[in-house]
Amino acid sequence: MSKFITALLVGMLITFIVDFFIFLGIKLNYIDFYEINLYYNILFADNQCFIIYFLSSFLLGYIVIYVQNKKLTLITLALVSIIGLSTLIESVGQNVAKMMFMKKDITYKDSKHTFHGDLYYDGRTTIHFYDNELQKMIILQKKDLIK
Repeated sequence: MSKFITALLVGMLITFIVDFFIFLGIKLNYIDFYEINLYYNILFADNQCFIIYFLSSFLLGYIVIYVQNKKLTLITLALVSIIGLSTLIESVGQNVAKMMFMKKDITYKDSKHTFHGDLYYDGRTTIHFYDNELQKMIILQKKDLIK
């Protein structure tokens, strides 16, 4: 039983480190690039998929603790690390973030206006939106929008 717990904890640590660098690359190359006012902790907490996190933790923990082939373990850890660190490259970080957050041709309405454009980030209370008519980034308050 203690070997299982060790595998789970090791897997969680490795997955956490990889996730840290993935979200760091997204923060540096997308959130900061588009001047979205968002702290790293909020980005990480709001967009973390816990199902994928725990499945990755189990898998990586199993590979590190139970697999006897050290070459396979090192190759797996190196590959996972390269994938996590790759978001620090500007183009990769932007493309990953665009797949996660950006939505094209969206329409929002409030009591006075209709907004047509691209969604850049949907936050807790605000939406960062590029309006095609104004041709600039605007921030919409979620409480003011009509559903």
